[in-house]
Amino acid sequence: MTQQDIHPDPTRTRPEQGAIEQATEQTTEQTTQNAEPTAEQTRSHEWLGQNEYRSPSSTPTTGIPTQTTSQPEWYGTAATGGHGGYPTYPPATPAPNPAPKAKPGRGIGQMTAVAILAAALASGGTYAATRYATPAPSSSPAATTQSNGSTSPQVIQGNASAPDWTATAKAVGPSVVSITVQSNQGEGQGSGVIFDAQGHVLTNNHVATGAGSNAAISVTLSDGRNYEAKIVGTDPSTDLAVLQINNPPSDLVPITIGDSSQLTVGQPVMAIGNPLGLSGTVTTGIVSALNRPVTTQASEGGQGQQGQQGQQGQLPGLQQQGTSDTVVTNAIQTSAAINPGNSGGALVTADGKLIGINSSIASLGSSSGGQSGNIGIGFAIPSNEAKSIADQLIATGAAQHAYIGVSASDTTVTDGSSKRQAALIKSVSGGTPAAQAGLQAQDAVIAIDGKAIDSSEALVASIHEHKVGDTVTVSVIRGSQKQDIQVTLAARPG
Repeated sequence: MTQQDIHPDPTRTRPEQGAIEQATEQTTEQTTQNAEPTAEQTRSHEWLGQNEYRSPSSTPTTGIPTQTTSQPEWYGTAATGGHGGYPTYPPATPAPNPAPKAKPGRGIGQMTAVAILAAALASGGTYAATRYATPAPSSSPAATTQSNGSTSPQVIQGNASAPDWTATAKAVGPSVVSITVQSNQGEGQGSGVIFDAQGHVLTNNHVATGAGSNAAISVTLSDGRNYEAKIVGTDPSTDLAVLQINNPPSDLVPITIGDSSQLTVGQPVMAIGNPLGLSGTVTTGIVSALNRPVTTQASEGGQGQQGQQGQQGQLPGLQQQGTSDTVVTNAIQTSAAINPGNSGGALVTADGKLIGINSSIASLGSSSGGQSGNIGIGFAIPSNEAKSIADQLIATGAAQHAYIGVSASDTTVTDGSSKRQAALIKSVSGGTPAAQAGLQAQDAVIAIDGKAIDSSEALVASIHEHKVGDTVTVSVIRGSQKQDIQVTLAARPG
């Protein structure tokens, strides 16, 4: 609103107009010290005061100032007539130097509306508005927890699109532990989850064995209590292991295990663990991808201050194959920050259910030869596979693995009018599930149970996540024809 806007219409004639103009001139002189800014000044204020906003991060960070939600403050002196409202005309009987009368004052709701509108619409005038404290609207309904009996409580989110991560961390935190391994060969740290009330802890194999054989293992609970532990069983091919806490306390809170097959891309998740020795650290993100074939290998060389991470996840084709310690996982990819020490920790949904064991990260490499940190691509072993292996390790100390009985390589196959990547069967071993089902050399596998297979690595990862005795549908292109073949998986020999 310009200065002209606060005067009566000059085209309207009244006997007392001269008196009004005189009063207005006096008012103008009195407010010269509070003169309105020029257009250039106003534009500068708008950019600095109104439009310089930062978008809040979707994940927790450190060292970055957070944006305040305070409304812009508008400074000035509230005045009647000139600034407080439009003047009214004086009565018919002239009076010497009559002062213009202000309209009735605005109420709280009106003044608040003016302040909000002024912040949203940048006009050329200045506004003198009083800020009134109004209750901030609730961002989302509060989350509640529901007992799951002997396991960690379930979190019932009031708003699924804006989870209350504080409630999730509180519910799941007591079920996640820090693990330290020490020996003459070195020292390492990692994470784990309480699997049952008997004191079994599920973690990564590279955490449990990271300091070599005969290492001393200790488990620290979320409340700081520390216990010695021993290895119950390890499974290098899936990078999983189970520890047993010696003389476990009676108040352990086993984690509630969810169904990883029900995950969807874009679903919010939280990682909890002991990165870089910082126990109880939580980070949030989303499920970035599912059924991501990831190959990991035990890293070689010295161990850092926080111990050896053990596995560096690589995208297919970026890491050399062929060692006996190679692990191929049909992994959950997540944007939640995972760093050295997070290995073996929990990846949970907003309702507090375990859906993955954090195991590896994608790495761009390190020029110094040391470990690199999170770049926003982390991987977790699906909970369905982890639970199956853990149950076997607890029962027998070892785990069986499903296999199909073929050798394969990467290929590109014609599929109708297009081409696609697939796993080409090079040979089929006699007496194996593949041979019994009728799979043949030169069959191009394009899917298992409807999930795309685009490489030999993806074929291996898909079979690994199944149990012995599972029947799967293998979709192949034989010649130019598609076929679906039912295969019942058997236990891998040896």
